[in-house]
Parts: sequence; structure tokens; C-alpha cells
Amino acid sequence: MIRKLCAEDINEVVSIWYSASVKAHDFIAEEFWHSQKEPMRDVYIPNSETWVYHLEDRISGFISYYQGFIPALFVSPSDQSKGIGTELLTTLKQYYNQLSLTVYAENTQAHSFYIRQGFIELERKLCEHTGHEEILMSWAL
Repeated sequence: MIRKLCAEDINEVVSIWYSASVKAHDFIAEEFWHSQKEPMRDVYIPNSETWVYHLEDRISGFISYYQGFIPALFVSPSDQSKGIGTELLTTLKQYYNQLSLTVYAENTQAHSFYIRQGFIELERKLCEHTGHEEILMSWAL
């Protein structure tokens, strides 16, 4: 079931974000992700429109939207490759006709996922926080 984020979901969502980020971005030091936990919990997620994928008795993934941009789409590592990310993205596409996002070039699995979902590559640049190359991608109805 996909539903809007509730205040009591925030810690579970941040936990998913952290574990999925560390797994998908092994080319970035784990300390960086740890340093971002508090801003994710207190700033980024609360200021975004967020939907969660509720599986059985827990949240297994989430997607956030902010001013035409997808700042976060993460699925718990134990629930990846089950179509949850696709369902979350499909939900967002029902509300918005145009979406943009960035993905690290080294995260080839996510890059391929977004291409399969109809996103196209617009530009590549270095991330100001990590120094790794990011790809700006866009999707339009």
C-alpha cells in the first residue's frame, strides 16, 4: 500500500534512506551518509511531499517530491528488486507531468532503473558535497 508520510514514519524512513544510501553508494564514505541523517530527518523529508510504501507491518520504501524534483527514492535493501521503486515512481507520475532528479554516475543500477522508467539524461556535473559525478535526468508525460 502506498500512502502519504505520517510524522511517526520519519525515523523508519531515515533508516531506509541511510541503509540504502550506504549500500548503493559504496564509493562514498559511510561517514558522509551518517553526517546527513539529521538534515534528512529534520529538514529534507519534512519539507518535501513524501509517500511511503507500506509492506505488511513496516515501511519498505519511500519517494519524495520537491518543486518538480525527486530528491529521494529509496527502498530498503532487503526489499529491492521487487517493483517497489517502480510503484512509488508510478504514483508520483500520476500527480505530476514533469519530474527531474540526480543520480550518481557510479550508481549504475539506479541510473539504469531511471532510464527504464523513461527518464533521459540532461547533463553531468560534479556533486558539490561529495566530488562524485552526478547525472541530471528528466521525465515528462
